Amino acid sequence: MKDEVFVVGDVHGEITLLKKLLEKWDREKQQLIFIGDLGDRGENSKACFLLAKELVEKHGAIYLKGNHEAILLNFIANPEEFAGNYFLNGGLGSLESFLHEHINEEYSPTEIALMMKHYYKDLLAFLAELPLYYEWDQYVFVHAGVDLGKKDWHDSTEEDFLWIREPFHKKKNRTGKTIVFGHTPTFYLHGDNDRSDLWISDDKIGIDGGAVYGGSLHGVVFDKNGLKEDHIIQK
Repeated sequence: MKDEVFVVGDVHGEITLLKKLLEKWDREKQQLIFIGDLGDRGENSKACFLLAKELVEKHGAIYLKGNHEAILLNFIANPEEFAGNYFLNGGLGSLESFLHEHINEEYSPTEIALMMKHYYKDLLAFLAELPLYYEWDQYVFVHAGVDLGKKDWHDSTEEDFLWIREPFHKKKNRTGKTIVFGHTPTFYLHGDNDRSDLWISDDKIGIDGGAVYGGSLHGVVFDKNGLKEDHIIQK
């Protein structure tokens, strides 16, 4: 186990910001963790997905599944059913980064899914096997949160790990752990639609700075004593 972790907030395709942030990562002493949502909405989703996959395979990074990884996989499995939802949530841009622009004007959702399975079989298999959370010392890292109403937070559903919002944000954290999460941009958590700094409350730390919306991409360093440093990259 390394002495520190370096946790990356929701990237959403912002490859330029991600590469700048990773310059701050000390690969010798810091375990790299992606909190999920590498794609959809931003500059180049394909590049973000592939870079994260490479860092997992070559450098032992931890890549947690986010709801946007899940909706991509839902689309691939049932394209006609999920195309509308996926395209609406930034998925069309991701597919264009993988294939080519205006792909939906030339091909049906089923045909697009078949092309993805043909050209990106390994990536899709990799995304399907992503973990839902990661425990390190007194910390739990998870994309959206956990069900704090459960006696044991491990019993949260996959939907909770990927999608939960207010019930997790508002309920008392009695897990004995500090829960670090993304998914909900911190300007919503702060309640002002402006601040993109970390949200810290009740041993919960929100690190999605809403980079794709003009906020911040966070790279947060923790050691066994607590939050050590927050690297912030903005456009």
